Amino acid sequence: MSRRVKMMMLCLMALLISGMIAFTHASQASVPDSYNAKESYALARGAMLYLRVMGNGEAVKAVGSGVIISTDGTAVTAYHVVKGGERIEGVLSDGKVVGPITVTAYDELTDAAILQLPPTRVVKGKKETYPYLAMRESKLAYGEKVYALGYPMKDTPVITEGIVNNPNAEVNGRGRILTSAQIVSGMSGGPVLDEQGRLSGIVSGSMRTMPGIHLAIDMDAVRSLLQTASH
Repeated sequence: MSRRVKMMMLCLMALLISGMIAFTHASQASVPDSYNAKESYALARGAMLYLRVMGNGEAVKAVGSGVIISTDGTAVTAYHVVKGGERIEGVLSDGKVVGPITVTAYDELTDAAILQLPPTRVVKGKKETYPYLAMRESKLAYGEKVYALGYPMKDTPVITEGIVNNPNAEVNGRGRILTSAQIVSGMSGGPVLDEQGRLSGIVSGSMRTMPGIHLAIDMDAVRSLLQTASH
């Protein structure tokens, strides 16, 4: 084999190897980042709401959590948090109180409710926007790590970590996500995040018959309700 042919073959092999390396890097780059609990909290904090639900007059009848899902202030919570409320207000992560908040759609069976926050201000000719969390498109899977967030201590947020015990369990005739992420009173309506920081469920409650197993609303129920709210 001539020296020239050998050089051509070596060059060809080098090109093939570099192409394989580039393909590997591109494949790795397409995989979404995974966030730990600290990073997930930082990502979600700005989009979280501490909800105060008033009955007759200014007396607070219920408190809970919510999460903003669009820059215009569309938000989601658990319906049982806002049920029967005469007036709803929310506290943003920076301490600003916004209200009144309107319930634009709800489904008592799935326990989901869509909220609308007041319009934001226009500052120096530019309209302010709300921070929000992007929704996950696919269903959660068995064993996935998730984080639940909410306000069990008035306006003090917490984050808990767990796995998906069942992504589509039937509980009293209703579809629910079962998770081991700890949930307590006040966290209802808060976000459940996957490891990529996407909104993957809404905190709903706990199971009395199964200690340590807690309930979340599936995002399919939220998406269906959003279509109702937009009409």
